[in-house]
Amino acid sequence: MSKLQGKTIGFGLSGSHCTFEETMPQIKRFVDAGARVVPIVSNTIMTTDTRFGTSQSWQQQIKELTGEELISTIPQAEPLGPSKLLDVMLIAPCTGSTTSRLANAITDSAVLMAAKATMRNLRPIVIAISTNDGLGLNAANIAKLLAAKNMYFVPFGQDAPDKKPNSLVARMDLLLETCEAALEGRQLQPLLIERFNY
Repeated sequence: MSKLQGKTIGFGLSGSHCTFEETMPQIKRFVDAGARVVPIVSNTIMTTDTRFGTSQSWQQQIKELTGEELISTIPQAEPLGPSKLLDVMLIAPCTGSTTSRLANAITDSAVLMAAKATMRNLRPIVIAISTNDGLGLNAANIAKLLAAKNMYFVPFGQDAPDKKPNSLVARMDLLLETCEAALEGRQLQPLLIERFNY
């Protein structure tokens, strides 16, 4: 039996649209493992069409995979704290903007409100970074979160060091395993991995 059987996962998605195709199959893995997946999305997902897909198509896919309505506003996310609904909060993908706001206690989206609600309850937050600035100015924010209590990272590496030397992306196929480890109070290792796309 999966360690996630009967658990409730807050699955936060922020606007790294290029990693959505990689992320969607992982939502199914959580559902197949017997977890309830509560989707929490940033405003970008609700409003922005890109070359990677339309807002409407991503919303529909997330709803079909989870069988849940999307939480997309701060008022919708706020009750997650008092209700203690979430056993773990996962942010995948977690953009550089979301990383910097989380590291500096800024709550201006449903995803960040859900993270704050989870912190309130001393439950784990799992971060799957996807940022072109991970080894640039955002390195300080990543370091701050690495040292914070109840914060865990999906193993990550440079995805295109020849073209984007500051870019870092998590291994999306390790989301479930990282959440299982986080629920046991441990960081999945190794944390730093090779993640070349070329």
